Amino acid sequence: MKGDPKNLGFSTRAVHAGQHPDPRTGSVAVPIYQTSTYVQEQLGEAVHYEYARVQNPTREALEEQVAVLEGGVKAHAFASGMAAISCLMTVVQAGDHVVVSRNVYGGTFRYFTRILERYGLSFSWVDTTDLGAVEAAIGPRTKMVYIETPTNPVMDITDIAAVAGIAHARGAGVAVDNTFLTPYLQRPLALGADYVVHSATKFLNGHSDSICGVLISSRPEDAEWFALVQKSSGAILSPFDCFLVMRGIKTLVVRMDRHESNARRIVDCLVGHPKVQRVLYPGLPDHPGHEIQKRQASGFGSMITIEMGSFAAAKAMLDRMQVMSFAESLGGVESLISHPASMTHASIPPERRAELGLTDGMVRISVGIENVEDLIADLEQALAGV
Repeated sequence: MKGDPKNLGFSTRAVHAGQHPDPRTGSVAVPIYQTSTYVQEQLGEAVHYEYARVQNPTREALEEQVAVLEGGVKAHAFASGMAAISCLMTVVQAGDHVVVSRNVYGGTFRYFTRILERYGLSFSWVDTTDLGAVEAAIGPRTKMVYIETPTNPVMDITDIAAVAGIAHARGAGVAVDNTFLTPYLQRPLALGADYVVHSATKFLNGHSDSICGVLISSRPEDAEWFALVQKSSGAILSPFDCFLVMRGIKTLVVRMDRHESNARRIVDCLVGHPKVQRVLYPGLPDHPGHEIQKRQASGFGSMITIEMGSFAAAKAMLDRMQVMSFAESLGGVESLISHPASMTHASIPPERRAELGLTDGMVRISVGIENVEDLIADLEQALAGV
């Protein structure tokens, strides 16, 4: 495609951004440059490609694609979402303080508390839906506010623009984990955030066949620093995985539309179901963050958390599922169902889970793109056994 994809609609950008025809063959699909090094014509001559840990054409294509979709100056692709978060956290140093959404992915909690605290960083775990609590938590050493919205799995919604305004007034940056909604539904940089991270394993790739992460920056100086960290730490995404994620992103729009339409139908069936005590989904009008989500995003996504009331009830349901796969992760074309307390958030101490309202009776559903009637029938038969 000729011209600047930034001026085109989101679907067009998802298909074309970074996808320049191969100059040698004209290939429409970006080739998988499965190489570790590149021939240099002569000593002393500057070249773009030197060594594949530093530069790879396939990875560059993916990074351009994601940066355009998120509206950032640059994206960097990593071997996992946690590797992307690890790179992000190099912008803070020993002695610095970070304010974090109280409910985040368990792996993020583990990395911050078990690893980074050993190196002199301190963290305040705050209900970031409460702007007063965010402002009160920011001190002279605060360098970053780290947000998940919606949170995993209790579905808290944080006002990104409001938090960015508070943080920036106090000299702190703002990072947002945008994994659940993707840039199709929510663009944190346009709302004032400084950094966006994704577990691209999830909706961006969308096919449960690659582990990957991306980090997008809004400032050239941060992009330059992240490139140095990426090169130095070496946690890069392989060319083949870059190809898989690029291919997934090309169908992001049609997948997300189907994910969400299926989720809305399922929520309608679960709300008021006699075996389900509570449904947590931002698209419900009585969800505390519903109006904020409507304002800052163009959809509600396809992640649903339900409260079954007890571990026994959750197990009885999960053991009977037939179409939905009982598995870790989310965002694939297939529906995945999980038990956060013993799976994705097992690294969080039980007393802390209790404080968050993350109970042993919670079940999280990542709604896929199957026929929604089959998914509803599967849930109905599983709930009938509770």
